[in-house]
Amino acid sequence: MPAKVAAVIVAAGRGYRAGGDMPKQYREIAGEPVIRPTLAAFLAHPQIAAVQPVIHADDEQIFRAATAGLEHLLPPVPGGATRQASVRAGLQALRTAAPDLVLIHDAARPFLSAELITRAIAAARQHGAAVPAVAVTDTVKKVDERDMVSETLDRSRLRTVQTPQAFAYDVIVELHNRAAAAGRDDFTDDAALAEWAGHQVNVFDGESSNVKLTTNDDFERAEALRMAALGDVRTGSGFDVHAFGDGDHVMLAGVRVPHSRGVTGHSDADVALHALVDAILGALAEGDIGVHFPPSDPQWRGASSDRFLAFACERVRARSGMIAHLDVTIVCEAPRVGPHRDAMRARIAAIAGIPIDRVAIKATTSEKMGFTGRAEGLVAMATATVRLPWSRT
Repeated sequence: MPAKVAAVIVAAGRGYRAGGDMPKQYREIAGEPVIRPTLAAFLAHPQIAAVQPVIHADDEQIFRAATAGLEHLLPPVPGGATRQASVRAGLQALRTAAPDLVLIHDAARPFLSAELITRAIAAARQHGAAVPAVAVTDTVKKVDERDMVSETLDRSRLRTVQTPQAFAYDVIVELHNRAAAAGRDDFTDDAALAEWAGHQVNVFDGESSNVKLTTNDDFERAEALRMAALGDVRTGSGFDVHAFGDGDHVMLAGVRVPHSRGVTGHSDADVALHALVDAILGALAEGDIGVHFPPSDPQWRGASSDRFLAFACERVRARSGMIAHLDVTIVCEAPRVGPHRDAMRARIAAIAGIPIDRVAIKATTSEKMGFTGRAEGLVAMATATVRLPWSRT
């Protein structure tokens, strides 16, 4: 029977050394908070059954904004005064999930691969305690209190250690409990805690790209690397139309807009979100809204179109891409869009998990011409720009 695997993502630190006015795990790289691709990597891995974030008690609001649209995350738990205390809080929160193995990963390492997670799981299954590491390539000198070289170390036996560090769940919980009982809360990683307890720790191959973002220079390099990797820039277009019917409001871009009439449609008939979904799916060449949410399926009757847009955005992230910009034009004589424009932009940004300055809403009339001019319905046209990694296939 396959082992049940969970992950603890440690995101309770302040991390102000990286600069900016917020903890580093919430700073953006290529328009995306650092913590988001970290969490997404574990959520997308087929062997991970549960993902437990550990955050600072003051960060719940910013965490919610950074993770909007990510499904199947366990509710975040507050961390402690030290990294060790935060990890222990995450492990305790996983008791209900009852995993066999657990991976412990720093939120500020967003570039890990699915292959690294797979290797970590295999190593934990075989050894009970394992850490990823990379060989030291520079010559390492030991210096004395006068900053004079006292020794040149043999780098062939040296490794720099990364996360995710992988353990049998019951083993690492017991080791954390022992350390807490002994008053030890100064271990900088879980491998050091295991070593202190006399537990052997296996080393498996890490990844040079799995860097921990610590300084502002790290962020600048990461931004450049991320944008270079996302060199496949694609644009998709979408179009939708719905007729007016009975009712007292219309749904536009996820916002309930009062109106003398409603809109007919199988779901909530939100023309703006429907057009956006088609634009995103078009950029991905993954069909259209009707392919994924057929109107013949009764489960989508009256459904909120938020779900459709969240799905399309998640398809971008599943391919390790990013949404660069979303642009919508709404055509109608009424209702007036202008008073609701900012609310619409904010709602789309929240669903898509992107900054509001990457969302544009425009409105126009058809000068009394055609079915929109006769106030028979609404039209929306959308354009989505997404960036994907270059594919070798």
